Amino acid sequence: MKLRACCKINIGLDVLRRRSDGYHDLHTVMVPVRGLFDVLDIEPSGCGEDIFSQTGIAVDCQPEQNLCIAAARLMRSRYGIGGMRISLEKRIPFGAGLGGGSSDCTAVIRAADRLFGLGLGDEELARCAAQLGSDTVFFLHDRAQFCQGRGEIMSPAEPLPAGMHLIVAKPAEMVSTAAAYRGVKPAVPQVPLLQRLGRPMAEWQQCVVNDFERSVFAQYPRIAQLKESLTAAGAIYASMSGSGSACFGIFGSAEQADAWKPPFGDVFVHREQTGGD
Repeated sequence: MKLRACCKINIGLDVLRRRSDGYHDLHTVMVPVRGLFDVLDIEPSGCGEDIFSQTGIAVDCQPEQNLCIAAARLMRSRYGIGGMRISLEKRIPFGAGLGGGSSDCTAVIRAADRLFGLGLGDEELARCAAQLGSDTVFFLHDRAQFCQGRGEIMSPAEPLPAGMHLIVAKPAEMVSTAAAYRGVKPAVPQVPLLQRLGRPMAEWQQCVVNDFERSVFAQYPRIAQLKESLTAAGAIYASMSGSGSACFGIFGSAEQADAWKPPFGDVFVHREQTGGD
């Protein structure tokens, strides 16, 4: 079974408060980036053990620590299924705030459900995914979601308008999510995120913020420069995604998007046209 595991961007990210369980309450809108995806080839291993291999972009963890293996082990412990052979072609940069690892392990959960005929409903799939991370549940959906709690409480949100031109750009820098949370200062904004997103997109740059940017930009000035280059090129809205380091820009025309050039030579760039949901 072959699956595509796409990544996401965050339109606004308000870190509201630190919780007693060590997580943070947040508000954000996650939007799928369907053209930037990892490819997983998954089948029963036939030997009762999980076998994992990877090609493409190298990641900074041992194979046995990959979230795909964690997902396979979770499904076997919960439902008594056999082992899986998982081949991952990594295309989504990691350490980027794009959720690639979360998307991959959610794809493994989906595959286990289908390959072993578990017949799990949406709520049970979500419970499984939530055990592996805060944004994993998002990847069970195929459209933009307004996310609350630690990111796992979701409701449908307005997609990006069709016909916009999206650029996702990741510099060589990688940002630790844990370090980003240590640097953030939680605060409840006076105007809720969804209300701000209800304004014209041309106003978003002044009112829709990512709370991680202040501390991350201070530590990694090239990420700030990358975002600034997108706005200078005419992006209607530009932001860092998640806890970084990737930034994105939304352009109204192909000419503007095509004219943008990365300010550094070591930037991974993905471009696609939005199609709405």
